[in-house]
Amino acid sequence: MKWISLGLFLFTNILFGQKIIWKEDRKLVWDNFKSAVSRKNNTDVIAYTHCGWEYSVVKSTNPKSPVKIEIAAIFNEDMSWKDAKRINDYILLHEQKHFDIAELFVRKFRKEIAEKIKTSADYNKNFNAVYSRISNDYKKFQMSYDKITEHGMNKEKQAEYNALIAEELDQLKSYKAS
Repeated sequence: MKWISLGLFLFTNILFGQKIIWKEDRKLVWDNFKSAVSRKNNTDVIAYTHCGWEYSVVKSTNPKSPVKIEIAAIFNEDMSWKDAKRINDYILLHEQKHFDIAELFVRKFRKEIAEKIKTSADYNKNFNAVYSRISNDYKKFQMSYDKITEHGMNKEKQAEYNALIAEELDQLKSYKAS
């Protein structure tokens, strides 16, 4: 089962393009935004960051056996785009924060898993509900971030979100990937 999960994970990465795993010391650069597709008809949007998370699960049919769940925040280069004529370092920081938000919710996900899912029985009983709630909260947060910061154009609100995201990441630092 373990090798099947690993094989599917690797196959998915090859099939769906280049993905960057979030790391504290690695920031996005404009060259990471490789998609030619853009939404230039929406003049508010200068770039689009396609990010989220991936997970793998190793569990047993024995309900008492431990379960192993690995989660990573990912950025998909082939689905992320930019309007090259309007980009700048400030917009890149806004896009980086989208990726940081993905990492923030991965840490929240890891925390919930650590608290609620220790065995295969726990996984069967709780995983879908935890995943759905975290996923919904993540989508709402991302949408709110763009709306309130006006896609980064409201510098005061952007600064507030920058601080909030950094603070929450720090509060959950014990749940960052090892």
